[in-house]
Amino acid sequence: MRIGILGTGSLAEGLGTGWARAGHELVISGRSPAKAQRLADRLGHGIRAVTPPEAVTGRDAVLLAVSWNGVEDMLRDAGASDGLLSGTPLIDPTNAVEHGVGVLLTEAGGSMAERIAALAPGAHVVKAFHLFPAEQWTGATGEDEPPVTVALCGDDPAALQVVGTLVRDVGGVPAVLGPLDRVRQLEEVAGFVIGLAFAGVDPGSAIPHVPSPATLPPASEAPL
Repeated sequence: MRIGILGTGSLAEGLGTGWARAGHELVISGRSPAKAQRLADRLGHGIRAVTPPEAVTGRDAVLLAVSWNGVEDMLRDAGASDGLLSGTPLIDPTNAVEHGVGVLLTEAGGSMAERIAALAPGAHVVKAFHLFPAEQWTGATGEDEPPVTVALCGDDPAALQVVGTLVRDVGGVPAVLGPLDRVRQLEEVAGFVIGLAFAGVDPGSAIPHVPSPATLPPASEAPL
């Protein structure tokens, strides 16, 4: 695929590394052209640093890998309000949470992904990649570990399919939670995880292991 990455931080580098390894064609852009060029040079694989509008034009998917409070500026620079992202799967991995606490900073009942959809008319926003550190996608966590599940929310089936493929290409397993009107629930999970982690608690220990329906016995065989 032809993928544009808006952002030059750790997640841009982590997913860029994984997608480049999988053979995708990448371009990088950010608020600082110099940082974008340095990241492109580190990633190699013929990856180019380009302007924000170039990063979103003619792409099969775009990753918005910036901090939540930099989203509006980045989308403005990319020409999102002019429709340059219309019809494009736009991956939102942002966490609009209070640092170290995990409380969501979006308005009550709202979500960051829905705000992004409003700022980028016509884009097919998909929430994804917001729960795991960047190192997860570079192979730094170890090849022997089982694949992680990447929950997705989005309204467009084709965009969900594209992002699901990109999840698999970095070793994850995609799981669609529902449309964008469920995305706040997914963003609250990030706040829950961040809050526990900063409190010194393993978030995984706070989630019960529940077998998926596919692994449950038929009702006739289930114990009473």
